[in-house]
This record gives sequence, C-alpha cells and structure tokens, in this order.
Amino acid sequence: MADSAFSFFDPVEPITITRGHLPHWDQTGATYFITWRTLDSLPLPVWNKLLSLRAAWLRTHKIDAQDPEWRWHFEHLSKAPRLEFARLFSTNLDMELDACHGACLLRRAELARIVADSLHHFEGARYTLGDYIIMPNHVHLLVGGMERNTMLAQMKSWKRWTSREINRHVGRSGRLWQDEGFDHLVRSEAAFKRFRRYMAENPVKAKLRPSEYLHWVRPD
Repeated sequence: MADSAFSFFDPVEPITITRGHLPHWDQTGATYFITWRTLDSLPLPVWNKLLSLRAAWLRTHKIDAQDPEWRWHFEHLSKAPRLEFARLFSTNLDMELDACHGACLLRRAELARIVADSLHHFEGARYTLGDYIIMPNHVHLLVGGMERNTMLAQMKSWKRWTSREINRHVGRSGRLWQDEGFDHLVRSEAAFKRFRRYMAENPVKAKLRPSEYLHWVRPD
C-alpha cells in the first residue's frame, strides 16, 4: 500500500474530542482503525467485566475511568503502559467478540456483503478505504482521508444503512448495532501495518471457516 494514501496522527495538529460512553478523537485527514459490533455481541455481564478490568488498570496508573478526560490522560502515558493496556483490555475484548455471542448474522455471506457494499459506496469521495474484515458479529476497518468532525457521522451512516438493509433482508426490526464503536487514531506506519496484520489473523484466531467472514485487502 502506498504510504501517501494514508496520513497518521499528528500531535501538533488540532484534534476534536467527542464524548459519549467512549471518547472519540478526530483529526483532519488522519487514519482510523474502527470497530463496531452487533447489539447482542457482548452480553451485559461480559461487558461489565471488561469495564471493571479497564477501570482497575487505569486506577493503577492514577487515571479515573469515570473522568471524561480519561482518554487524554491515557494518551499521555509512555508507550510501554499503553501497549500493556492494549494487550490487557483490547485482547480480552477481542476474545469475547470472537467467541461469537449473539445471533452472529454477519456469518451469512449475503449479509456481510451488505456491509461491504456500504463501505465501498463513498470510497474515494468521502474517505480512503483501507483493509477491512467483517466477522460474524463485528466489523474492523482502516479508513482515512476524512474531513475533520466527519468520522462519527460516517460511522453512523454505515450503521444506519446496513441496519435497515439487513433487517429488511432477514425480516426483523429494531436495532442491529451497538450505538458506539471503538475508534483509534493510527499513530504510525508501523501501527498501520499491525492493524492490517491483526485483521488478517483475526478469523484464524476465531477458528472461522472461509465462508464465515469477509476480508478485503486494499491493493498495493
């Protein structure tokens, strides 16, 4: 993949922090690794266990998980504890997602294709699409080149359209996706490559058959 296709987090450029249940960092033209999941992918006891795990780790680094600024404080830790946090919390989160809680509708190829089509729809017009993988109950993707303050709106647009189309396809109604997703500003080319490698390895770790996921790799 050409380096010029994606830009990475610049600590001297302005950022916007939007707070919901999770803080979201936004910077013009930056590249994001985004995950969103189906509403039934993490049962409440599992999610509460993960939040408790995160809060306990943050306390050991003098960060209050209830503080709206906790992500800002976290980002100013040195590299070693940030990597430790990723191994602890992100790894446990991924393990629970890969356990395939819930209906796992996206295991069906025709439903995964609806998500893929939505990701490609505005490629080149609104954003630059990197690799993505559609797992049975969640989606990972790399995306860059957005205008400032548009990342969350674009994520909502993907989820709104795919929810409507998937519900219509299977004859159901109601919410399909969890309200908020997880998004990370990609800091470097090395981190970008790690996220690509993670997506490639994800179905192997989850012990999925090729028919149970959809992985797209951006041509170099």
